[in-house]
Amino acid sequence: MKFIETPIEGAYLIDLDKRGDDRGFFARVFCAREFAERGLQTAFVQVNNSLSGVRGTLRGMHYQLAPRSETKVVRCISGAFWDAILDLREDSPTFGKWFGAELSAANRRMMYVPKGCAHGFLTLTENAESFYLVDEFYSPEHERGVRWNDPRFKIAWPLEPVLISEKDRNHPDFDPAWHLAAASEFQSA
Repeated sequence: MKFIETPIEGAYLIDLDKRGDDRGFFARVFCAREFAERGLQTAFVQVNNSLSGVRGTLRGMHYQLAPRSETKVVRCISGAFWDAILDLREDSPTFGKWFGAELSAANRRMMYVPKGCAHGFLTLTENAESFYLVDEFYSPEHERGVRWNDPRFKIAWPLEPVLISEKDRNHPDFDPAWHLAAASEFQSA
């Protein structure tokens, strides 16, 4: 695997290191040793899969508060989508910054999303399917979201979304006071 640093502290794009011949190719999509050598998460408890049938479907921006913050390794297995991460870690040098990249079945690229970052994607094709590893179980009481077009962050989505769930459409703009208060409430519980 080839780990490519992104402008977000601790986030990576991961390209496959393909070994090919006349039959096609072979590549690892996960190796605990290679992840651990970079200080990345190696223990995952869920594998999630989503399919979006309509080009322009937006899912996000989702995250979970500590102590249930999630690390994700996201891959597109059909079609293509633009994957976005937003750093919400108040102690991070890249707090408030975002990064996006195209993940597709053709490029086989993955995004490593560290804990404390919101995540979402916008489909660039019909029938775009994601497959991702998560290191924490889903916890509805820790689940949060930031509005996809929050003016504070100015994420430059590659096209205007045409389909957004009511839940994602109604995420609030980011409020640091609310985020920090909610996070400390869970940490002290």
